[in-house]
Amino acid sequence: MQAYRRIEMTVGAFVIVGLLAITWLAVKVGQVGGLGESGYSLVANFDDAGGVRKGSDIMMAGVVIGRIDSVKLTDNDHATMLLRINNDVKITEDAFASVRTKGIIGDRYIRITQGMEEEILEAGSEIEETESAINIEDLISKYIFSGKE
Repeated sequence: MQAYRRIEMTVGAFVIVGLLAITWLAVKVGQVGGLGESGYSLVANFDDAGGVRKGSDIMMAGVVIGRIDSVKLTDNDHATMLLRINNDVKITEDAFASVRTKGIIGDRYIRITQGMEEEILEAGSEIEETESAINIEDLISKYIFSGKE
C-alpha cells in the first residue's frame, strides 16, 4: 500500500511539473497577455499595410528581430504600425522600413534596413522612411488595361 502511494505521488509531481512547463512555454513563446513581451517599441507609418498584421515578423538581414504589436488605420488613409524590437538590436535614425513578402505567396513582414548614421532611435521613436507593399494585382491591371487598341 505504501509503495502504491509513493508511485501516485511521483506521477502527480511529474504531471504538475509538466503542466507548469507547458504554461511557461505558452506565456513565453505566445506572449500571452503581454507577459512574454520584451524589447522596445518603435512606430512606422505606411501608405498601405499590404497584409501585415499583428504578430507578423520584423526582420533585418534575414533574421527575425521583433514582432508587430498593432496595425491601425490613421487619418483614414495611412496604416500606423507599432513595432516591438528585441532589446539587443539597435535601429539607426535613418533606418528604412519596408513591407515585404516571404517567398512568392508567403506571409508579409517588415524588413528594416539600417542607414549610415550612428544615432540610435529611442523607444517610442518613429521610423521616418517607409515603403509600402508592392501590390501585384495593381501592377497586372495597369499592364492589361494600358494596352493600345
